Amino acid sequence: VQLQASGGGLVQAGGSLRLSCASSGGTFSRSSVAWFRQATGKEREFVASITWNSLSTEYAKSVDGRFTISRDKDKNTAYLQMSGLTPEDTAVYYCATSPRTGWGIREEHIDYWGQGTLVTVSS
Repeated sequence: VQLQASGGGLVQAGGSLRLSCASSGGTFSRSSVAWFRQATGKEREFVASITWNSLSTEYAKSVDGRFTISRDKDKNTAYLQMSGLTPEDTAVYYCATSPRTGWGIREEHIDYWGQGTLVTVSS
């Protein structure tokens, strides 16, 4: 499975961005999709995940209520809609897939990673 993350860029605080994660197919439609992020000098952290059937989502506390994860099975693409952005959201965002269903997807559960897209939020 190849994952292509896109949609990053520079945005002012309070603004919005939508990230996309396009897949080449394979097991994508049967996998959970997760977004992680890594800020400069910090460890990569979980942001959000969605199950293969979109019935269950999970969010990190820091983004809950501001970010929305979704997926379009016909387009083999997942999305991360981000609003109310703050400078603390500045990071490289990675999409990834996991055969794990339900909650608690973390790095050790990931089988494929995308290349990352940079989100910069200015104050």
